[in-house]
Amino acid sequence: MEKFTLSQVGRVFSSPSGPKLWYNGAAMNIRGRPARRHLILLTFILAMTGMGPAAAAGPGADPTPGELPVTMGPIVADTAVPAPTGEIDLQPFWSLSLVGGNFTANWRRVGAGGNFASLEIPVKFTYGLASNLEVYLTAAFLKNWAGNVTQVGSPAGSADFSGLGDLFLAAKYQLLADTPRTPAVSALVAVNFPTGRHFRLNPARLGTDALGSGTYAFTLGFNLSKWLEPFYLYANLWYSLPTRDPGVVKRQQSGPLLFFIHGRDRITWNLAAEWVLTRRWVALLEFFSSWDVGPLCRSSREPLSNLLGILPGLECILSERWSCAAGVALDLAGKNSTFAYTPIFTVLAKF
Repeated sequence: MEKFTLSQVGRVFSSPSGPKLWYNGAAMNIRGRPARRHLILLTFILAMTGMGPAAAAGPGADPTPGELPVTMGPIVADTAVPAPTGEIDLQPFWSLSLVGGNFTANWRRVGAGGNFASLEIPVKFTYGLASNLEVYLTAAFLKNWAGNVTQVGSPAGSADFSGLGDLFLAAKYQLLADTPRTPAVSALVAVNFPTGRHFRLNPARLGTDALGSGTYAFTLGFNLSKWLEPFYLYANLWYSLPTRDPGVVKRQQSGPLLFFIHGRDRITWNLAAEWVLTRRWVALLEFFSSWDVGPLCRSSREPLSNLLGILPGLECILSERWSCAAGVALDLAGKNSTFAYTPIFTVLAKF
């Protein structure tokens, strides 16, 4: 077959003898087999190089100006817009926290006293219950490891333990829609059920068998989001009230997805920004933080703890119903808490 380039192709037009294709300054009859093969090849090249109209509207193309693109939403922070009525979302997470050390009461970094890691697999089930209202349930599987423990009073050696963690049930209702003058605002009400193991722990397991918070905790808060092309901005402000003082388990491990609430009240403040690069790719940057306060309604002997961190990540929008995201949570500063480096991967499926 004779080769040709796109620059050599002119146009197709009608004539009494049938359609012709201008090629190297000469007209060819498209009804012939060699010419049809050239035309088929040309169409294939246009489609593969993205020069055709179908490619321009594909998943990887840039969003149309003024159009709200489809994104997955942040990994740690919560969204403000509920799922549509009748929609079911399934979102599993895979999170591996590698503990780097501890934060002291003076916000200093010290060693962890051993090697600690935690694999957390939360699964979030979301249902659009009514207009502007969704409910979701998060259940988690945890696997903890501890080794080379050198802290005073701890038995030497290594240990590991796995099991189910706490259940987190929440309802989210949208109060305001995203408009040119106002952000989207939703109210959140949630409760943490202490289904994970917390009491009657085995000292030989070095804290790896602590899988839950040991207390009910009720959370009230607000979520905000705003589209400022090409960015989606998010904010969460929650207040959590535990019902008892279960005691802090020494060396209890957790990542940003399952930050355990103990005897103190907690303020959660998260910020996130999505940068929509194309219809398929979205860059993500999050700031997450928790601040122990109070408590308001009772007394507590537990020390106040704080934690602040960031999470850079990347989202891939496979279709309107399937997407995935990956990022690394980095604990930057804290007080009476551990710091870790936590790679996270998640998949979102909508039904």
